[in-house]
Amino acid sequence: MHIEEISIVNFKNLSEVKACFSPKLNCFIGNNGAGKTNMLDAIYYLSFCKSFFNATDQLNINHDESFFILNGNYSRSESKEVISCGLQKGQKKQFKRNTKVYKKLQEHIGLLPLVMITPSDVNLILGGSDERRKFMDGVISQYDQNYLNDLLKYNRALLQRNNLLKQFVSERYFDEEMLAIWDSQLTEYGNRIHLQRTKFVEKLIPVFQRYYTFISKGNEVVGLEHQSDLYELNFEEGLIKSQQKDRAAQYTTVGIHKDDLLLKIGEYPIKKLGSQGQKKTFLVALKLAQFDFIKEISGQKPILLLDDIFDKLDQQRVEQIVATVAGEQFGQIFITDTNREHLDSIIRKMKTDFRIFKVETGKVELAK
Repeated sequence: MHIEEISIVNFKNLSEVKACFSPKLNCFIGNNGAGKTNMLDAIYYLSFCKSFFNATDQLNINHDESFFILNGNYSRSESKEVISCGLQKGQKKQFKRNTKVYKKLQEHIGLLPLVMITPSDVNLILGGSDERRKFMDGVISQYDQNYLNDLLKYNRALLQRNNLLKQFVSERYFDEEMLAIWDSQLTEYGNRIHLQRTKFVEKLIPVFQRYYTFISKGNEVVGLEHQSDLYELNFEEGLIKSQQKDRAAQYTTVGIHKDDLLLKIGEYPIKKLGSQGQKKTFLVALKLAQFDFIKEISGQKPILLLDDIFDKLDQQRVEQIVATVAGEQFGQIFITDTNREHLDSIIRKMKTDFRIFKVETGKVELAK
């Protein structure tokens, strides 16, 4: 599966862009702020119905305009797909597959598998547990529509339960039966979510460790550990036991919304002891493991987006990453860099079909 062509109008600083891509390697070269990362984000948007960077859709519209349009032509298995997205300021965005409008955006997730690696992924290590839950949920949702539905329903029930706990305090009353209604929904959806996260992490660990060992040439030992309340207690009983604590805190203190993924180098959190190069290697290995996982489940090679990932890595690790993604197990790849010589050396090592695009103040053209 790969994207053959993209057309962009008013997406961030990309006023009007049309580009045809190689089915294997595509490189965007240009200065910082030129629009290289925005090109990757446009491709990401067509897979996930949202920006990788901006949670608010309106922020993706060019400052001087009132709308943006994205259109991608894909070759997928034995079929062709045309995916379109349009957003007008103050209106709801519209997503189309082959001219047919999606009734629910979640129906599109998983059709065009994609993995993106960016410098902001360091938040997986340095950020709070919500970043790591988002990582797990994002991967599982790409291949399991039921998981995504359960997650949406769990979050709605959690919001209602938390609002009820606040209401109890503000209106000075308590209704255990009303609370039990939301407890029932949380346990139903939460137990299924926990099971899928457990299976996911168990399968992810050996693949992640293999990639890390290859990139680092075995210089460090790393690990992952899924942390969840549900390993220690029955969810329904836990909600009942935590009632007094929840009423005092005015939010739900037990559940899969408190899950975390412990990232370790040796026996210690990489957040505290890892060097910049080790953290970068950890993230790349984690995302490449994500790639393998999605490929195995979906039967398709996801598109791989690599945004300025070689910074802060020594030459040996860069060469190991290039040797990895140059393999037959990977499909279409997009790379951004500010250094043409750096890109040329990477391309020589990959020995594959490629195209280089020059990006300059929002304009994109095929480089010579």
